[in-house]
Amino acid sequence: MRPTLTHGRSRSDLIWDVLTFERMQTGPVVHLIYWAGLGLVALFGFSALGAGVGFAIRGITARDWTSLLIAVPVVVAGLLIVAALALVWRGMCEFYIAVFRIAEDLRALRRQEETHAQQRIDEPPLRWPTNRP
Repeated sequence: MRPTLTHGRSRSDLIWDVLTFERMQTGPVVHLIYWAGLGLVALFGFSALGAGVGFAIRGITARDWTSLLIAVPVVVAGLLIVAALALVWRGMCEFYIAVFRIAEDLRALRRQEETHAQQRIDEPPLRWPTNRP
């Protein structure tokens, strides 16, 4: 189970963070979009496989062996295209998440720098010792 990121914050603070884009919801949303896209890629793969097998069956029943010679490359090419599409889709989703994680990291660095700058302002200035009698 993942640790919670609330750090003692109330539910209204979390809702406000989501509404003001202080907390991004891209991770879960992209996860859902990834699986939906992968489902579409699988649907394309099944349709290419079905088209190739259907073409081969129609050729065999008509005793046309050239249909079988055409159907085999269609099935192989369809499966290769599905594999390539799945990899490209995964890469696109990972790129999208990486961009938003970089933005979150930059936001955290900015907040850290602001707190350090505020601490430097609040500290009393250094006084150099004077050698005056």
